[in-house]
Order: sequence, then structure tokens, then C-alpha cells
Amino acid sequence: MNFHEFGNKDYPHIMLIHGGGNAWWNYLRQARALSDRYHVILPTLDGHGEEYATNYISTEDTADKLMVYIEEKCDGRLFALCGVSLGGQIVMELLSRKPDLTQKAIIDGSICYPNPVMARLCIAAIRSCGGLLFSKKACSFQLAVMPKMVPEKMLYPEEIKTYYMQDMPMIRKETLYTVYRTYMMQYMLKDSVRESTAQVMYWYGEKEMKCVKKSARMFKSYMPSCEIYEAKGYNHGYLALYLPDEWLEIAEAFFRRKALD
Repeated sequence: MNFHEFGNKDYPHIMLIHGGGNAWWNYLRQARALSDRYHVILPTLDGHGEEYATNYISTEDTADKLMVYIEEKCDGRLFALCGVSLGGQIVMELLSRKPDLTQKAIIDGSICYPNPVMARLCIAAIRSCGGLLFSKKACSFQLAVMPKMVPEKMLYPEEIKTYYMQDMPMIRKETLYTVYRTYMMQYMLKDSVRESTAQVMYWYGEKEMKCVKKSARMFKSYMPSCEIYEAKGYNHGYLALYLPDEWLEIAEAFFRRKALD
């Protein structure tokens, strides 16, 4: 696992965890915008980005490694902890590890209970079409057609395109198999998350799959204080991946909000 850091290390610490198949640059634009007042940490998960050759193990194993970093580099406490998709599930796992780990947390488009049918379908798709999805030609084609598929405000800037072309073709099928198996087929929200003192928002797009919306309701049943936010008109991970300005508007208002008594 590798860590990219932005801002003064004496500032309050924020950790932003990318989703499966992406890498640290998932949150690069947000990190730069926040770095004048926060120390922002962007991990690259095992099996992704520059860590593509390191085996990805599981949500729990990733949380183990992040806890070591937080204890050693952040004195065991964060101001905010955020993650999208797989990254959001890792946030849930971290919240279950230590009640006062973070003051704020954002979980974005994640699932927190096993969905083995969906996992098997995703694994089968990668086995049959993985080369068509993640080869250099495929990634180049995906970027080329984006302007025809999404509004201009959702297009990647050139810097993100460069990272995308550099990292996406490097991801191994074995990494994706393990991510789908552990994220979709095996993970179950831990009961100890009830003890967390964090203020939590659970985001999802209006067009997300039912399992994501069900996960939000399930998480709220464990933490009744959790606030659910539905991003109208959007699909999976749109705010984090494609709309950093909108992500920042919602997240920063949440960061400024005082804790309830």
C-alpha cells in the first residue's frame, strides 16, 4: 500500500479511499482543494495503481494496514474518513475498529452485506471480457467516447486522463476477482460499528443498484444518527469520480457542521 499526502501534516487529517479498479487519483482534485486547511491522505490500495503487483487480500486486511498508518502517522485519530464503493466499505470496517477513530465519515455508494449472485456475475464478466475492458486500447476508447456519453462537467481533465491510462491497464484480473469476492460476496457489517462516535453520511446516487440503497438503510439501523444523502439523477460514484466540485460542496458543509449533543 502506498500513500499520497497533501497539505501540512500539522493540519487535521482527512483520509479519502478510492474504489475498486481505480487508484489514489480518484480523489486528487478534492485533495488539492482541501490541502490549504487539511492534511489529506490518499492511499493506493494493494493491487491498484502503482501497487498493482501487490496482492489485494480483503476489506479487513486493508483496514488492518490503514489502522497501522493512522496510529503511526496521525496519532491514532482522523478528522474525516471518506471512501467510495470499495473504499466506503473499508470506511465502515475502520469505523468498527475504534469508536473515536474519526470525527466525520462519508460512505459513498457501498454495500455492507453479502451479494453472492452479483459477485459471481461480475467475476464471470471479467473472465470473459476483462481484456476488452482494461487493455490500453479499451481504456483509450473509453476516454474517447466519454464526451459523447456524459455532460462536459463530468469529463476528466488531462492529468486524470494520464493517470487513468497509466494505471487502469495494469490492474490484474486476479485483483478484480478478489475484490468482487471479498467486497460483494463475503463482507458483512460488523456489530461493533454501533459504538462509533463519528458523525456519518451515507451517500448514494439516485440510479444506484438496490443493494446499495439497502446497505444505506442497514447501516442506519446500526447507527441511527447516520444521515442518508441521495444524489438526484446520478449513478454509482459520480460525485467522487466525476464531480469533485459538487462533492466538495456537500462534504465541506458536513465537515463544518458541529457535532450534536
